Parts: sequence; C-alpha cells; structure tokens
Amino acid sequence: MINTYEILETIKMISSESLDIRTITMGISLRDCAHNDMDELAKRIYDKITRKAEKLVKTGEDIEKEYGIPITNKRISVTPISIIGEAANGDYVKIARAMDRATETTGVDFIGGYTALVHKGYTDGDRRFVDSIPEALSETERVCASVNIATTKAGINMYAVAQMGQVIKKSAELTAKEDGIACAKLVVFCNAPEDNPFMAGAFHGIGEPECVINVGVSGPGVMHNALKKISKDADFTEVAETIKKTAFKITRVGQLVANEASRRLGVTFGIVDLSLAPTPAIGDSIANIIEDMGLERCGAPGTTAALAMLNDAVKKGGTMASSQVGGLSGAFIPVSEDSGMVEAVKAGALSLEKLEAMTCVCFVGLDMIAIPGDTPDYTIAAIIADEAAIGMINNKTTAVRIIPVPGKKVGDFVQFGGLLGSSPIMAVNKFSSKAFIARGGRIPAPIHSLRN
Repeated sequence: MINTYEILETIKMISSESLDIRTITMGISLRDCAHNDMDELAKRIYDKITRKAEKLVKTGEDIEKEYGIPITNKRISVTPISIIGEAANGDYVKIARAMDRATETTGVDFIGGYTALVHKGYTDGDRRFVDSIPEALSETERVCASVNIATTKAGINMYAVAQMGQVIKKSAELTAKEDGIACAKLVVFCNAPEDNPFMAGAFHGIGEPECVINVGVSGPGVMHNALKKISKDADFTEVAETIKKTAFKITRVGQLVANEASRRLGVTFGIVDLSLAPTPAIGDSIANIIEDMGLERCGAPGTTAALAMLNDAVKKGGTMASSQVGGLSGAFIPVSEDSGMVEAVKAGALSLEKLEAMTCVCFVGLDMIAIPGDTPDYTIAAIIADEAAIGMINNKTTAVRIIPVPGKKVGDFVQFGGLLGSSPIMAVNKFSSKAFIARGGRIPAPIHSLRN
C-alpha cells in the first residue's frame, strides 16, 4: 500500500524536483501476424498494434490527471521485426511504414522493435532486414531500431559490427538535413534485455507474454535535491544510504503507475525499470548528481567511482520497492540529453574515452553522442566493438547510440530538440581501426560464459 506520507513526498518531488514517469511502454507480441506476403504482414501488424494499444494514451492521460504524476511518453514495443518478417517476400520498409502509421493512429510517441538479433550470426532474412534500417528510419518519424550484435554467451559478431558502422553512416547521410537524426533512433546492443521500456532500444522479447505493460521511471532531479540536503562532509556510507532511500521512493511511484495502467488496460504488468533517465532541463542531470559528491566536473578523476556507487545504490533501493524490476535499471549517461554532461564536454572535462570507462559501471553505454560527420564507418564500428566487449566480459547490457553529424566538426554544436537535447561535437581518436574491423569473424565468448 502507498501511505499518506509517501503521497505527500511524491507531490513535493513532482512539484519542485522534476519527478516524472519517463514512459509507459506497451509490449505487443506480433508472432501471430506472420505471413509470406509483405503487404499482408504489414497490414496485420498495423491492425494488431492499433487494436491492442487503442486505449494506451488515454489511460496514461487519465492516470496523470487523477494522481498528478507526469507521464512524459507513451510508447509501444513489438516482437523483433526481423523474426516476424523472415518468411515474407518484399521490402521490410513496408513494415516500418505500417508501424509509423500505427503510432499516428494510437497517438503514442515512439514505437520500438524494428530489431534484429544477430549476436551469433545472420539468417538470410536478417541480412535483408539490417540493410533496410537506414531507409526505414529516414522515412519514418517515430519508429526506433536496434540490433543486438553480441552476448556474453555468444561473443561478438564482428561481421555485424562492421555492418552497423556502415548502417549508422548511411542513416546519418539520409537525414543530413536534420543533422543525422535517424541515428538517434538506432541502438547497437550487447546483451539486449527483452523487457526494456526505453527508446530507442525497446523490443518485445520472444519470451514475453502476449501483451505487457512496462514502466520506466526517471528522477535525477529528485536525487540531486536529496544529495544537496545532506552535509558536504557526509561520508560515502551516508551518501549511498541517501541514494538508496531516494531510489526506493522514486520506484514506488513507478510501481503505482504500472499497477494502475495494467489494471485499467487489462494487460499483464511486466516490470518497473529503475533507470535514472536525465532530460535537458537544468537540474535533471546525472552529471549534477556526480558533482554533488564532491567533483568539480563530471569527468574528473573519481567520476567512475561515483557513478559505480550511484548505480549500485539505485538498484538496491529500487529492488526493495518493487518485486518486478527489469529492463536496464541503472543510471543513464546520454550526453545530449543531460545538460550537466553537455557542460562537462564543453569544459573539456569529459571525453569519449572517459565516457567509455564510465560505461563499465553503469547503463546503458555510449549514448546520444554527436561526432564529426566525416568519421569513417570502420571507426564507428570499432567504437561499437569496444563497448560490446565491456558488456560481454562484464555480463551486462551495453550499447552505442552515436550520431556522425553530416557537415559538422569538433567544436560545432548540434540541436536535436525535445528530450534528445543538444550537444557539442565530440572528438574521436584519429588513428585507424580499418584493418581490425576488416578481419570479420566472431570474437569468442569469454571463458566465464561457460556456467552451465
């Protein structure tokens, strides 16, 4: 039960500390839509999405009004399209267009699941599907794509890594007039979770129910304010305890919204994702939380240790608040979406290499990073490989969402708008990885993957 004290605390967090529910995401299985004709398949997919999600947006709005809890996005995730479309003849982009039309009909903000799982190799359908991603993302507004190229059990598919470098470059070029915005809707994963409610990486896993509600909470502003209230001389035991207690409160709000949405829609409650998801708003920043711990700027020596503690304490507090925790559940560090991260980059405190080190201890990876438009595809592929290696060896989810902005160079600034924010163009190591990426093959799974 939610008691009166918790309700009053929640009201304060919403009114003055930027607490919101980042997303209610409805996962929908498309396994019964399969057909060998692409046009018929696209029609079936559109029909099922619009039928299942018909009341999603209104339900979210009703909960907002009744409880006073802002819900920033209402979203949909679906079964990986590369699987559903495997037997169909024709162009996968037809499905992307049908998904986009479904978002217009239902009124949701984004739809995820234009996805392929190729961590151990390609099927013929996978190859066709991955080739379609740049066109699909450039022709649609709300469709999000993801590709899982590695797992701890399978190793890293280096052929897929090389191809994703090319896919990202082409996606940027096809949306050059919008500063490569298609790349902001594309995530390359290692160990992708099947119940992630956050875009652009959400998809409805094969092991998931017919239809499910997953909720992603937010709350960096609440955490920032909680740390400001304790003494600057407080030791890290007290800091960790403060983070843990605050994460508990934030997660309780997510649990309430998830239960209500599930009950009203008559859909299974899946998980609450505990992730601290920042926004471009001042004070709603993971970087600011790190700086609250005594660092002059996010990126200074000590940043990785601070982030490790934050990530761990958030998980500990959240798991006490809900028995159905899943998704990614950690601290996100997207550069363009976090005003404090942007300031740290501008000050020279935060580099691509430091961000990579930080992803060893948090979720989800190198996220919303703008780089020079002339960065070669093999360099982008090598960045993906590095991040996948961190995830594979450490048995955790990592990802890359990187944007080579056409026509931009280091020192320039790019505006993406909305929750995607804005960012300086970050420098990339100039030394070549071309011969490394050209090797192809598969980097084998680590020895500790043999746990059976």
